[in-house]
This record gives sequence, structure tokens and C-alpha cells, in this order.
Amino acid sequence: MTWKTDDIGDLSGTRALITGVTGGLGTQTALELARHGASLVVTARDAAKADATLEKLRREVPDVEVDVVTLDLADLASSRSAADQVLESYDRIDVLVNNAGIMTPPFRRTVDGFELQIATNHLGHFLWTARLWPLLRASQARVVAVSSIAHTTVSGIDLRTLTPEGSPRSYKRLQSYGESKLANLLFAQELQRRSAAAGTGVVSVAAHPGYASTELTKTGFSVGGGNPLTFLMHQVTKVVAQSARAGSLPVLQAATDPALKGGEYLGPRGLGGVRGKPGPASMTRAARDPELATLLWEASERAVGETFTVA
Repeated sequence: MTWKTDDIGDLSGTRALITGVTGGLGTQTALELARHGASLVVTARDAAKADATLEKLRREVPDVEVDVVTLDLADLASSRSAADQVLESYDRIDVLVNNAGIMTPPFRRTVDGFELQIATNHLGHFLWTARLWPLLRASQARVVAVSSIAHTTVSGIDLRTLTPEGSPRSYKRLQSYGESKLANLLFAQELQRRSAAAGTGVVSVAAHPGYASTELTKTGFSVGGGNPLTFLMHQVTKVVAQSARAGSLPVLQAATDPALKGGEYLGPRGLGGVRGKPGPASMTRAARDPELATLLWEASERAVGETFTVA
């Protein structure tokens, strides 16, 4: 049976926390969860974009309860302070959707010295989730990692990118993006293994939107200068990709389907995962490698300077 948004139950009394809500998948995910009664806490880097998103949410769902937390995942200090603000302000988080990301920017180091894509897409979310863990565990929350079919374009991760010294290899935008999305999947799988072993009740799942028309394909283009390849990708996306709403369906199923017990990966089922109705998606061998996941977890702890203890 094909999953659809009508299958989402009544979410009244639950609270969902979503990163990167000012466009594309984040906005669509927030809207649908709000329509089914969830209270929202959303994050954004840009205050003006946050205000515009809140206006849209309140226009579509007039009685929505929504708060905004400022979060820049490319800055570890921001991940810490934003997570601490959530811990101080709320007594439970039922669903955490780690959605925010950046795609194929020119080479750039963050304020902490890391390459921008691995820092934003993985390290920021790793630290953010680690800091939120006491609340997530107390709430027996569901954690959703938003990955990408781009994880299939790489066979592993150069863990040297998780050091301030960085990797000595030449920077390739798509390779680095693919590795950051592989990191999302490895983190989701390892979090589920550790959570299950500790009996926390927290469920970790992952999803990808296929080839969806969102702002992601132009964010990299807008950071630090243009590139013909990424500009072309954005133009092609506007013509051939499925809508952001369609792309949000696997994320919404991952966030709400009670049949999911942890470790699942969802995505569009048509055209090799590019578009279509949501359902189980395929992970590469690297994404299912527990040894690589452990090495990534340990390298991430060293990178952020904190231990993420699940037990």
C-alpha cells in the first residue's frame, strides 16, 4: 500500500523540531506536520527568511504553534547555543528532523576550520543532536536524517575532512557533497544501533527526497561565487524535478509512520529513486558499514570536541 499524508495520524500534543525550514523540504515538512496538529520549533540562519516562512505557516495553518531558534550549522558555537536554548525552553521533543544543508559551494572553510559541506551537513547536525540528546532520550523521540541519492556517488569518506587541517586531496564539489550525505546515513544507522543497544526508545531513521525542486541547488552557487555546473543543475532542476512537496513525502513518512522501528531509509520509489511515491530506499554498502560508521562517529567527536554518549 502506498503511503500518503492522509496516513499521518493526529499529532496534537506532539512537538517537532526541524532544521532548515526557510525553503523547500523544510517548509513543506513543517506545513504538513502543522496541518496534523503538531507544535513546531523551527531553525533558520536568516531572520528575514524565517519571518517569511512563519507568515506562510500561519497563513496555511492559522492555529499553528511555532517558535524559531537561530541556528547556523556551519558554526559549532551556534549549534551548541541553539541546542542549549531548546533544552532550556521545552520539556519534550517528539520528532527531530535534521534537514538543513548546503550543496556544491566553492571551497570554503568554516569559522572552525572545516570544509563547508561536511561541516554544515554532518558535523553541525552531529553536535546539535548530541547536545539535544538528554531531551530526545527523555522524550523517546524519533530522529530523522535527511540524506540524498548523492550518497551513491562515493564509496567512502575521507575522514581527514573532519580535521581542521583538512584533506590534502583536491576539492571536488560533488564528491564532498556525496560524502556529507553518506555521513548523514552512517550517523543515522549508528545512532539507531547505539540507541537500540542502550534501550533508550529513541528511533533513528533516514530519508531522501529524490530529485526535488528546492533552493538547495542554488545555495552552493550563491556562496562565494558561481559555477556553471551548479547553475546548470539549478536550471535543469526547475524543469525536470518533482516538486518540493512530493520530495517531502519520504521525510514525512520517516517522521510519522508508526510502523518504522529504526534503521529504515525511505525515498521515492520511481525512476531509480529520482521521483515517485515514498517507500523503502536502497543504501550503498558503504552506508551500511558499521565499522566506517564507528570511525565516523569517533572522528566527529574529536572534531566537535565533545563526546556523544548514547547510553
